[in-house]
Amino acid sequence: MAGGRGAGRVWGWLADAALIGYFVFALFPIAWMLILSLKPADQLFSTYFSFTPTLGSYRTVLGDSEGIPFVRFFVNSLVVSVGAVALSLLVGLPAAYASARHRFKGSENLMFTLLSFRFAPELTVIIPLFVLYQKLGLFDTYVGMIWVLQLVTLPLIVWIMRSYFADLSPELEQAALLDGYSRTQAFFKVALPLVKPGVAAVSLLAFIFAWNNFVFPLILTSSEAQTVTVGALSFLGGDRPKYNLTAAAALVSVVPPLLLALTIQRYLVRGLSFGAVKS
Repeated sequence: MAGGRGAGRVWGWLADAALIGYFVFALFPIAWMLILSLKPADQLFSTYFSFTPTLGSYRTVLGDSEGIPFVRFFVNSLVVSVGAVALSLLVGLPAAYASARHRFKGSENLMFTLLSFRFAPELTVIIPLFVLYQKLGLFDTYVGMIWVLQLVTLPLIVWIMRSYFADLSPELEQAALLDGYSRTQAFFKVALPLVKPGVAAVSLLAFIFAWNNFVFPLILTSSEAQTVTVGALSFLGGDRPKYNLTAAAALVSVVPPLLLALTIQRYLVRGLSFGAVKS
């Protein structure tokens, strides 16, 4: 018995060491970006870990002293990401509820077609979208970016929320209908409050996907509606790429999704585990 406990303890230590090693490996790129962002320009390539830390890169990025309006790009990302998620929730929640409660011939094919928009590479649609946006005056506008990001956020919200609504017992809404509620009232007053954790979780995921999107703002914007994912690369232009400024810009752009995740983490955990165990 003692030998078995000793062997189990060794395996436990090995497992812990492997987890710590993976943790260090996964976080090393972030740590390296932090180091780059704190380095002065004259020490970027001369040293690795021995340097004089400075917040100058962050002041430059947030102060527009390089002629690159990164703060405006940051605000643009907030506007288009929040707008895209809000519009997707407005359309996607009723669609998810309807698809979970009303099945008809071809409904599964319709849902798969919607999901295929999320699977399709963005480069397959970017050229016709570019032409259409130029013709319709949507190029480099908030409306154009919010609209095109529906290809990213809407299928995600519909498919995930569909499973949440499907896990709810239909008897709850039937009881509300017997009490005199309309189908719309049953949705807003009975079904929707019960899936609030799921809404919080899927909203965060959709926001992250919209915030991190690169291809659409790269091709469909130039300056007015450009986002941080493209704007951060502006510091790499010129004769000498400014890696410290790019690193600072990248770390600043991580703040909104991180703060949002920390704010709703209680709902996020409940939402991701919702329906995992049925009574």
